[in-house]
Amino acid sequence: MFVWIPVFPLLGTLLNGLFGIKYFSRRAVHSIAVGMAGMSFLASVASFIGLLSSSEPSTVKTLFTWIPGSLVHLLGGRAAQVSFDLAFRYDSLTAVMTLVVTGVGLLIHIYSIGYMSHDKSYARFFAYMNLFTFAMLILVLGANLAVMFIGWEGVGLCSYLLIGFWFTKDAAANAGKKAFVTNRVGDFGFLLGLGLLIVTLGTLDTAGITAAAEGGLLSPGLATAAALLLFLGATGKSAQIPLYTWLPDAMEGPTPVSALIHAATMVTAGVYMVARLHALFTLSGTALTVVAVVGVLTAVYAATMGLVQNDIKRVLAYSTISQIGYMFVGLGVGAFSAGVFHLMTHAFFKSLLFLAAGSVIHALSGEQDMRKMGGLRHRLPRTYPVFLIGALAIAGVPGLSGFFSKDEILTAAFASKHYFVWALGLVGAALTAFYMFRLIFLTFFGAERLDPDVGRHLHESPRVMTLPLQVLAFLAVAGGYIGLPHVLGGGAWFGKFLSTSTGAHEIEISGGAELLLMFVSAAIGIAGILAAYFVYAKKAGAPAARFAERFRTLTKIVSHKYYVDDFYSHVIVGGVKKLGLALGWFDAHVVDGVVNGAAALVRRLSKISIGFDQEVVDGAVNGIGSVSRLISQGLRGLQTGFVYNYALSIVIGIVIIISLVVTIL
Repeated sequence: MFVWIPVFPLLGTLLNGLFGIKYFSRRAVHSIAVGMAGMSFLASVASFIGLLSSSEPSTVKTLFTWIPGSLVHLLGGRAAQVSFDLAFRYDSLTAVMTLVVTGVGLLIHIYSIGYMSHDKSYARFFAYMNLFTFAMLILVLGANLAVMFIGWEGVGLCSYLLIGFWFTKDAAANAGKKAFVTNRVGDFGFLLGLGLLIVTLGTLDTAGITAAAEGGLLSPGLATAAALLLFLGATGKSAQIPLYTWLPDAMEGPTPVSALIHAATMVTAGVYMVARLHALFTLSGTALTVVAVVGVLTAVYAATMGLVQNDIKRVLAYSTISQIGYMFVGLGVGAFSAGVFHLMTHAFFKSLLFLAAGSVIHALSGEQDMRKMGGLRHRLPRTYPVFLIGALAIAGVPGLSGFFSKDEILTAAFASKHYFVWALGLVGAALTAFYMFRLIFLTFFGAERLDPDVGRHLHESPRVMTLPLQVLAFLAVAGGYIGLPHVLGGGAWFGKFLSTSTGAHEIEISGGAELLLMFVSAAIGIAGILAAYFVYAKKAGAPAARFAERFRTLTKIVSHKYYVDDFYSHVIVGGVKKLGLALGWFDAHVVDGVVNGAAALVRRLSKISIGFDQEVVDGAVNGIGSVSRLISQGLRGLQTGFVYNYALSIVIGIVIIISLVVTIL
């Protein structure tokens, strides 16, 4: 059944992409798109039920041989026949990913019916959304890294299409290009990693890589090199340091696109890839350390930028970068199931937050600046409660999904003696709670700061938009309980379910210590909320204004995103552009100058040669001809045809001869 999961969204893409624009009504367009997303979700549920009842932990379905076998000389002198099948693998990790992608994706599709109702490119939008879902499903279902790479590049293409959906806007078009080009940098590393695995192991099959890593067929050094190259690709797709700059600009796309990219599809691709290749990364302690350190640095770094953003969607964008960092922390400390658990809960509350932000934007006729909001909790009675639930979940308030998954990651970091990572993780948690409730208080509390025209047209979003929000709010509350730890009376069922795919990982820590760590984590989150309340609700932002005035330089640096975008733009992109211009000048003036100079010299020499040929050689030949012609003309005069003239000539000749003889003698 799992083979059908990606087929339905592909069919929706073909129908709406080929026929929807010209021939289908809007109702038909969204019925096809939502229907196909729903069918894919049902296929995911059916496959999940089948997996639970199966005695086999995984199933592989080979459709056909994609790339026939060819002889490859491996490192170490061996040779092997390498071929790639178009094959799908379904196991517990695939089950979680397909349920998240199709389930959350379905709710986003339904929400889009209301949000995009007035857009003129309705069919194109839904065709792209179905295509995005299809590409992500190919990525997670691929039984080998070659098939995964099809989906990997597919989501990159779809991000370009959807971020730049409103391509007549320069900002949207540029953001789409930025996402595409930035991801190409990471994909270059990913391709090198694939090549290294091919020449080392002779296979890209994920099960084969796992077996080779666990069986000692891969040295730690080669494992480190391959893992770090693949992780470079993950930093691009999942927006981690240093390839994160495309994600905030992705907010130029429609809000449902932001939710799909940030919650269910593209940014989770890198996390999934590392979890899928857990054996390869585990073989290299260095690679795991790099994953954890990059993750926690990104989590804190992005959170600091979320503190100063005024665009409601950009706050959530930096929040996504930060939360993906936490997922990589879980993977990096060896708690692979914890990282995937946070991936799932994050999909619930982050899609909720983005769609709720879209509801606010929709109600305010497109306004996204939080400084022009305020007091909306009474004006948006259905949007405010679900937005608050999402904010509480991401802040790690006990009882909600984000608390359980984030706490499991931080506990695993502490238990594995990554104390530096754990401490920075707590800092990031405090910052997360603070900037999320800064958003809540600026948007929904205090005095209304609406433009008069916006205030007159303010309205709650339609049910087709708020119903998915309510479903996601329920999941944001209840979704964490499937991973309830033993210390709280649960069975850590999520980790046990994933253990067949990501390996078993038990947190070796006493129950008392685990409860203490939970308390510290919860207290940090609540402290961040209280601090935001004091600054932005009770004091109406006055302490923040005084801080910005006192630490003007620091505030300016953070507000300008640490000038990383400027560095990339002016030094990297600008430097490459200047190098290109310099090479162009060198080519035009030096290389072309030498070539053109040589051509001019040859041309001059050829003119001299032509002149010599015409004036000297041809002159000499022509002169001889002229002399011969003159002589012949003179001699021709002697040829009269009369005998007496010839006789006279003979007589004259004899006389001359006799005269000469006489003279000589």
